[in-house]
Amino acid sequence: MTSSHKQYLDEVANAIESVPRVIPARRALHKAGFSFSKLPFGNQLDIWNYIWKNSSFWVQLHAFFFLENSLNRKELFEQLWETSVSWQEDVDDWSLCDSLAKINTKALELHPEKVYPQLSDWNQSDNLWKRRQSVVSLLYFSRTKKVFLPFEKIAVLVMPLLKDKEYYVQKGVGWALREMYTIYPADTFPFLKMHIRNISAIAFTISIEKMAEERKNELKRLRIIK
Repeated sequence: MTSSHKQYLDEVANAIESVPRVIPARRALHKAGFSFSKLPFGNQLDIWNYIWKNSSFWVQLHAFFFLENSLNRKELFEQLWETSVSWQEDVDDWSLCDSLAKINTKALELHPEKVYPQLSDWNQSDNLWKRRQSVVSLLYFSRTKKVFLPFEKIAVLVMPLLKDKEYYVQKGVGWALREMYTIYPADTFPFLKMHIRNISAIAFTISIEKMAEERKNELKRLRIIK
C-alpha cells in the first residue's frame, strides 16, 4: 500500500457522499473523472485494484466502472480478465457478481481457452457467488454477445447446479437457461423437458420468460404431472 493509494480511495469515497445512491448518478460521477483518471491504464488499474480490495459496495462499483469502460480495448482483455478473477474473491453481493460477469463474458468470447476452465472451477466451488458466476458469465445477456460457446459446453455447467440449494445460484441458473433458450431454442427446449422435475421454481420462472405462451404452458403442464 502507498499513501497515494489511500488518498485516492478517500477521494472516491468522499465524492460519492454527495451523489444519490442510484446507478445513473454514480455513472455520471465516474464519467466526470477523478484526480488520477488521466494516468496510464496500468497505473489506474493498480489504484482501482487497491480501492476494490479496501472498500465496500458503492465504492467498489466505481472500480467496476473502470473495467467496464475499458471493454472496447481488446489489447487489455488479459489484464481485465485477471483482475476480474481476483475481484471475484471479494464478491458477497449479487450485483457485484453480475457486474463482473459483464467482463467475464466478453473475455470468454476472446479467450475461451483461458476463461472456460476458470468457470468450470467456480462451478464446483463452495462459494455460492462463484457458482453463480460460473453460469451467469456463460451468456450474460446474450444480445450483447457475438460469439457463443456450443450448447453442450454451456449445459454441462448448468446441469450440476440445477439442484443447488442457494437462492442466488438458482436465480443464476434461471438466467442461464433463459439465455440458452434465446440462442439455442431447438436444444434448450428438450433439455428443459428432460430436466423439468429437477429445475427449481425460482429457476423455472426465469427460464421461460422469453418463450411463446404455448411453450410455456407445455412446460408448466409437465411440471405438475405426477
